[in-house]
Amino acid sequence: MHEPAAHPSPEPDAPRAAERRLPEPRLLSGVYGLVLASALAAALDSPDEQTSPGSDALWVLLTAVAAAAAHGYAHVLSHRMSAEPGGLVAGLRAMIAEWPVVAAAVPTVVLLLLAVPDWWTEASAVEVALVVNTLILAGWGMWTARRAGRTWPASLRAGAGDMLIGLVIIGANAVIK
Repeated sequence: MHEPAAHPSPEPDAPRAAERRLPEPRLLSGVYGLVLASALAAALDSPDEQTSPGSDALWVLLTAVAAAAAHGYAHVLSHRMSAEPGGLVAGLRAMIAEWPVVAAAVPTVVLLLLAVPDWWTEASAVEVALVVNTLILAGWGMWTARRAGRTWPASLRAGAGDMLIGLVIIGANAVIK
């Protein structure tokens, strides 16, 4: 005899809650790193100061490393406060797990370093970095939503939302300078 399924789904094509994956923390950290690098590069590029793209690249990289370490350390503190075991090794793992924040800053750092030998101006490097980072934000927003099991229209909206963050930084850079 044929027995019916234990839990028939009213919508056969609807993704089940168990099948949906949460966005990976690396992707979320990457978005944070891109926003951080974009905002910092825009802030460091001041028209009234002597250009120093190498110094600005170093500041972007050091700030990304410091932000990653601080975020990892916050995880360490939360483990200690919740009395979860782990100690030093768990703390170091938590800090190392924040590598996407630093990796996301690399395009900005590379573009700024390309301005060191006067191949282009620092202002041009920052403008290109802001556009590139905004496009990467859109792509990562879409990819994160797709990995979480969202539909294409929802993923496109998520990408547009992330892209909006980059556009706000570009707009602020234009208005402030």
